[in-house]
Order: sequence, then structure tokens, then C-alpha cells
Amino acid sequence: HVKFIEQFGENRDGGRWLMMSDVCKHCVHAGCLEVCPTNAIIRTEFDTVVIQSDVCNGCRDCIAACPFGVIDINPLNNTAMKCTLCYDRMQSGLTPACAQACPTASIQFGPLSELRARADARVQQLTDGGEDRARLYGADDSILGGLNSFYLLVDEPEVYGLPANPQLPSQNAVPSAVLSTAGAAAMGVLGMVGLRKRRMDGFAAEARADAEARATATDDAGEEAPRA
Repeated sequence: HVKFIEQFGENRDGGRWLMMSDVCKHCVHAGCLEVCPTNAIIRTEFDTVVIQSDVCNGCRDCIAACPFGVIDINPLNNTAMKCTLCYDRMQSGLTPACAQACPTASIQFGPLSELRARADARVQQLTDGGEDRARLYGADDSILGGLNSFYLLVDEPEVYGLPANPQLPSQNAVPSAVLSTAGAAAMGVLGMVGLRKRRMDGFAAEARADAEARATATDDAGEEAPRA
């Protein structure tokens, strides 16, 4: 998938197109792999992330866990699917098809250290040319431990539809657990208050009944017997 972002004014002048290969990022810390209940999602010997369709049960947990929205459901067998970085080609020593076919070398493949060095040099070149928004996204470990498919951007990540600070499901679970515990504690306190109020209301009702009974008995005792 290639994402196109149009940046033009009302008069259609002075604008530009931004383009990004919107495929799986093969995160070092992958949320999809973390939540998969059947271990259908694995990390390969190339440090890429692959879905085994024959093990997938189609639960869609991985779709919810992916902060980049790159996982879909195969309508033919109802299992999850995404970019594998051409795992079969890599096993045969070949370059992924997208990098092989790209006519401008915008998509490059190779050892991460070499790619980072090339990307750093390109950022410097763009910066020297006046593009002060040029940056790398996912090249270091600040984004989910690093992305094995990282990007050179010339605008904010959000412009490309990329989250500025994506989180793992386990990182989001801690606040949820705290909130759940706090909610349970609050409900417990409310329950105790409600129970205490009901007990106090009960005591008050009993006291009123006793007082009324004593008043009735006093009235009866004070009445004169009818004279013959």
C-alpha cells in the first residue's frame, strides 16, 4: 500500500504530495505478537513479524493491538493478514518485491545499520537544502523498540497517519488495572455507605416504632374506667 498525502492551498499552487509505503513496520516490540492468543504471529530469523494463517483463529485481537492499522482480515479464510516483508523471498536470499520494483530507490532494503547511515545522510542533505522538517521515524528504539521498516518523513508523523508515541497493549493495561481497582474500591466504599445508611434507617424506624408503642401504652393507662 502507498499512502498519498496532498498538501495544497485553495489555489492549488505551492503545494506538494507526500508519499509513504504504508506496510507493516515489523516492530521490535510488536503489539500484534503480544496479544495473539494462538501464537499464530511469530518473529522470524530475519527479525520480521509474520502471521501463520493456518494457526490464526480470526479473533482480530491483533488488528486492535496494531497502532499502525496495517493488519486486515482475509475474506477467503477469515484469518489475519499483513505484509510479511516477502518472507519467502528473503528465505531464498532475494530482496522484498517492493524494494526490488521501486524505480527511484525510495524503498530500500539491507542491513539496518547501513540503512540508518544512508537515511541520516539523506536527512542532513534535505536539512542543508532548507527542509527543516526532515526526520527519521522508527530508526531508533524510541518507537516500540525500533521499527525494522522505518521512514524518512518531511512533516510531523501525524500528517502521515503515524502515531507520535505508539504504545503496547501491556503498557495500556496498567492504567486500566489501576482504574479498575480504584473503581472497585469506590464501589466498595459506596456499598459500605449504603449498607450503613440502610442500617441506620432501620434503627431509626425501630426507635420510632418503640416510641409510638410506649406513647400508646401510656395513653391507655391514663384513661379512666367508665363509671357505673
